[in-house]
Amino acid sequence: MKRGRDGLIQAKNTQTIEKIADGSILTPKGYKAGGIHSGLRYRKKDFALLMSERPASAAAVYTQSHFQAPPLKVTQESIAEQGKIQSVVINSAVANACTGEEGLANAYEMRRMIAKRFDIPDEYVAVASTGVIGQQLPMEKIAHGCENVEPSGTGYKDFQQAILTTDTCQKHACYQVQVGGKTVSIGGAAKGSGMIHPNMATMLGFITTDATIESSDLKRALSSSIDKSFNQITVDGETSTNDMVLTLANGEIDHEPLTEEHADWEAFQTALQLVCEDLAKQIAKDGEGATKLIEVVVTGARTNEEARIIGKKVVGSSLVKTAVYGLDANWGRIVGAIGHSEAEVDPNQCDIYIEDQLVFSNGTPCPFSEEQATEDLDNEEVKITIRLREGDGAGTAWGCDLTYDYVKINASYRT
Repeated sequence: MKRGRDGLIQAKNTQTIEKIADGSILTPKGYKAGGIHSGLRYRKKDFALLMSERPASAAAVYTQSHFQAPPLKVTQESIAEQGKIQSVVINSAVANACTGEEGLANAYEMRRMIAKRFDIPDEYVAVASTGVIGQQLPMEKIAHGCENVEPSGTGYKDFQQAILTTDTCQKHACYQVQVGGKTVSIGGAAKGSGMIHPNMATMLGFITTDATIESSDLKRALSSSIDKSFNQITVDGETSTNDMVLTLANGEIDHEPLTEEHADWEAFQTALQLVCEDLAKQIAKDGEGATKLIEVVVTGARTNEEARIIGKKVVGSSLVKTAVYGLDANWGRIVGAIGHSEAEVDPNQCDIYIEDQLVFSNGTPCPFSEEQATEDLDNEEVKITIRLREGDGAGTAWGCDLTYDYVKINASYRT
């Protein structure tokens, strides 16, 4: 996959993939969205709805937390029915997690109210919630949201705003690719700022496409994309109870159904991965209190998996994160993180770069410009490269610096 300065990406099969700068979850044909204030939050939009004009093939990945929230259980049940979803209802402010049988009943009630209003089967509705753990949903406010949210072909910004919690900005991405000679769009929206250390998902992500693909094949493509994107970010090493990435494909673009045998499968898979990667990086950059995005690139590992393990270990290290925040080119923090990763590493076969400067090589420190390193670390995006000579494995991970504001935000989260 090669990236050009014009925003075009070249897939391995020479297929061109285009990033749509102002694209959204509504760029793919056949979707509507909206978001309103239903009283869950103070003056901010807090209730969102995504609709497909027809039942769409659905695939999702979920948090591996032992404390999965009721909305996830309801959504898993909905998708398991027929592999189809037509509507996704989301509330912020209250996670509806660790809320027992009452919380599960409330999640089912959210599903029922949306299904009744839009005259679709209950199992065609997915449910998601995000916010404070351990509080029951105020159902009168949820009912108000279900009755009043109005999805439209232009409501993506309201949708993007309504799903946020401590986020400081809306997160969206869109790419287009040719499938069977026709233009297919893949758009996404996400929220996430804290409790980010995904295990088969991230906070909340919603992806739409107008491609024609069955749920089982969509799940295969999504899982592969997740491993190289959302699962490679970390803000604070914490995993939420409500993490989910949900993808819908409504088949509005009529082409031969995508499978791994399709000539354009690789191009579609690449475009989907780019959407996931784009959203994941936006989440990492918007980490609570963060001032910069950290990217760790690992090459020469024994396997791709070990490269990803090393990258995520480094970017998740509190000492590396605080060093970047303090503009301190203390490469010993990077060595420390690599050293206790689960990957196999020979210290004498390891080079470490901070941006373009080699700071450590073959077990020995290298002379470098502290002044230049301080300047590089003061950028909004900081790149650390680790080159090993163990094999052909490669991987990338993303995170953010750790600041005083992170402590302030989380010390007063419920107040």
